[in-house]
Amino acid sequence: MSVRTVRTRLFAASTVALAALALTACEGGSDTGADSPSSSTTATAEAKPSTTGSAGTSGNNGSNGTDAQDGKGGSSGSSGTGEDNGTAGGSGNSSGSDKQDKGIPGKCSASDVKITATEVDRPINHLLLTATNTGSKTCYLPAYPQARFGEAQAVPPVIEETQPQSVTNLEPGKSGYAGVLLSAADGSAGKGHTVNTLTVPFDDGSIATVSLPSGGVHVDDSLKVTYWQSSMDNALY
Repeated sequence: MSVRTVRTRLFAASTVALAALALTACEGGSDTGADSPSSSTTATAEAKPSTTGSAGTSGNNGSNGTDAQDGKGGSSGSSGTGEDNGTAGGSGNSSGSDKQDKGIPGKCSASDVKITATEVDRPINHLLLTATNTGSKTCYLPAYPQARFGEAQAVPPVIEETQPQSVTNLEPGKSGYAGVLLSAADGSAGKGHTVNTLTVPFDDGSIATVSLPSGGVHVDDSLKVTYWQSSMDNALY
């Protein structure tokens, strides 16, 4: 084999190798170029749902704004309820005024009710309290006289069996009655003592001073009172 022939074969081999390298380079460039459009397409596809979602949210906000302007929200209903409550409150005040206009009795006061105390023969050791309305309007008495005799620190208890079905009302010029058990007839409630003063408070805060019989009255630990009654007989049980 001659030197010329060897050179020719080496040249041919080199040419084939270069062609193979060039082809490989072209294929690599083709792959790189194909990847870029693919990546761009994927990014765009992912971005579109996000943009569409934002548009949907904006649309909902716009709808809410329209409802608020149209007055269709819950606040409008609340305003209507408030107006109804205001009307109801007005009716309540009107009703209270109507009751006053109709002359519903108020509390009796020491300024328009005079109380007197009288000793009675039967039952023995009893005092009769008479409350007379000297005013021009009907009023109602307290449940019972919280009578304070002399310097006593407490008022006598009430006899529960004498409680009437309702409080005692006094029309102008009319009277109510209460009985007072002053002392035990058999002396079983202690020695007792004599008192010369008596005061009876009213529910409005006023206090009536009641004149006792001359020489005062004798009281002991059995001291009790009845409820105010519309009948003298019920007071002197």
